[in-house]
Amino acid sequence: MDKIFQEIKKLTDIPSYSKHDRFVQGIINAINEKIIGQGEMLPSVNKLIKELGFSRETIIKAYRELISRGIVESKNRHGYFVANSNAEQMLNVALLMYNLDSFEEQFYRNFRHELGPNIRLNPYFHHGDIEIFETILNQIKGKYGMYVIAPIPHPKTKELLEAIPPNKFLMFDRYEPIDGDFNHITQEFGQSSYRILVELAPKIQKFDEIIFYHSPTSLDPKEIVPSFKKFLKDFNIKGRIIKEYTHGSVEKGKVYFTLDNFALWQIMRDCKSMQLTPGKDVGVLSSNDEPAKEIIGVTTFSADFAGMGTLAGRAIVNKEKISLTVPTILFERSTL
Repeated sequence: MDKIFQEIKKLTDIPSYSKHDRFVQGIINAINEKIIGQGEMLPSVNKLIKELGFSRETIIKAYRELISRGIVESKNRHGYFVANSNAEQMLNVALLMYNLDSFEEQFYRNFRHELGPNIRLNPYFHHGDIEIFETILNQIKGKYGMYVIAPIPHPKTKELLEAIPPNKFLMFDRYEPIDGDFNHITQEFGQSSYRILVELAPKIQKFDEIIFYHSPTSLDPKEIVPSFKKFLKDFNIKGRIIKEYTHGSVEKGKVYFTLDNFALWQIMRDCKSMQLTPGKDVGVLSSNDEPAKEIIGVTTFSADFAGMGTLAGRAIVNKEKISLTVPTILFERSTL
């Protein structure tokens, strides 16, 4: 019984949790952690009042909620018992993403599908803001059986992620090194972007120059910058890095490489208005593939976000260990 009380007391430092919330989630955590199993007796109301200091009304209401959710059953005059030890039936999953761009929506849709109807999924968005990231993690701490998180490259990130129990954590999208053994399905940007540029070298060499739009203050992967510079040097290709695209600056004979969708569509609009044909007069290269880019014919390199969502969902449902760097795929189309 002591371990059950400990699971409830662990949630004391969560400001957003009422005593009712702490009790309900503490019991669920104790079941998920195999501290108590199906058919086993839970602490009596009187014992809980003595150990936790909660009111009788709070405990009875919390037990009623657990009963209504099919997690606990009450046997007349005998007390409360675990009715269902299948964590999948009671698992709540928190999904913390950057935002819901179309390629991230591909991840979400497949992830949601694989979890199935019995797992509750709550999505959150940090928009690459470390303060929002930290606030959300503090608010949801202890409330979920699994945390699936796209991390931010920031000095605070390591400490924040290491506060999550490794068996309840899955990192996706970017890889951020943290201590211990943890699950991840992530991308690699440095070597993969260099490999893609090398594959495209014969086409890039047909143009006068390649321009890569990258701002040091953006969330775009910084690992691509040294790969781009190495590519220029190794293949003796003229190129430069500019912080952002300026409307109307498209020139014939250039290759334009951007990770930003807004800049991409502006480049494509400017090509149309200036009667320049992508793939012939200019080259265009993007990242993070999505249906619109496929339809228009934009050459893109990308991880398989849909596949990433499928793998993440299956890992959670099947309680599997996973440590995977997904491959980056080149989609050669008409713009280059």
